[in-house]
Amino acid sequence: MEATASTVSLNADEDLDDFTPAKLVKTLEKNGITAGDIKKLQDAGYYTVEAVAYATKKDLLAIKGISEAKADKLQLEASKMVMMGFKSATEVHQTRANIVYITTGSKELDKLLGGGIETGSITEIFGEFRSGKSQLCHTLAVNCQLPISMGGAEGKCLYIDTENTFRPERLIAVAEKYKINGQSVLDNVACARAFNTDHQTKLLLLASAMMTEARYALLIVDSATGLYRTDYTGRGELSARQVHLGRFLRMLLRLADEHGIAVVITNQVVAQVDGAASMFGGDQKKPIGGHILAHSSTTRLYLRKGRGETRICKVYDSPCLPESEATFAINPDGIGDVKE
Repeated sequence: MEATASTVSLNADEDLDDFTPAKLVKTLEKNGITAGDIKKLQDAGYYTVEAVAYATKKDLLAIKGISEAKADKLQLEASKMVMMGFKSATEVHQTRANIVYITTGSKELDKLLGGGIETGSITEIFGEFRSGKSQLCHTLAVNCQLPISMGGAEGKCLYIDTENTFRPERLIAVAEKYKINGQSVLDNVACARAFNTDHQTKLLLLASAMMTEARYALLIVDSATGLYRTDYTGRGELSARQVHLGRFLRMLLRLADEHGIAVVITNQVVAQVDGAASMFGGDQKKPIGGHILAHSSTTRLYLRKGRGETRICKVYDSPCLPESEATFAINPDGIGDVKE
């Protein structure tokens, strides 16, 4: 989604291609792929040409009715339509110059993040309970709908809720701050409750289909790891858990790449009861999910409580942001700056 995008009505009945920078899978019909095969791809959750191009041959062969010869042809035709080779650093730099940032609602926090939450990548927010993770998610669900001139991304929001913490009332309170109609804000947020880790993954296939039908700017998963803690227990299931979590995160990254949306996930923390941290009184909390999650998130933010309603956000890991901190406040109307 580029900064030059003109203001669009979020429910515009225009050609579907306007809603996502990705190419719809039905365009493969022009390249000799039958309507029947395209239907098979869509049923398996492949709604864009990019999804087909980025899939492994093994993934395509797992689709019922796709033979080895068909899988080869699909990959060949899809790769002709999608840039899969090298680009010059100049081109990459120009593309990054057009990235849209979604404001958090706090000037201090936006400054720390180099403009806000970046579209086209995964931002992970972790911290203990009451550190402001869900509050930040609710604020972003409204802010992503704002015009680009106000720090928004002019798109709808998809919200996957795994812990039953989604509250529409919070969205209305944030909307009032910007003097926008609460009802239209709610209409532009699609929320789904995930009940187990398999369901959580299936919801991403549904999200992928929805992104070809309307303009979405943000996908929130609150929390991405909560259900993994209960569905997989003990060391014996650790490997299976990490493989499943890795697949889920890979799908998230693919959605961010294909549709140019911002992906925000929240993560829980675990107390470190052994090692140097507890011996020398350092910070004894670390995010769960291990290296799989650490390598999947583009930017990792650590939230912790301050005095009263203030919270501190630290850049824990980022490819381009320095490790520093900012203070923000949780107000009745969402995230904002601390009032002196």
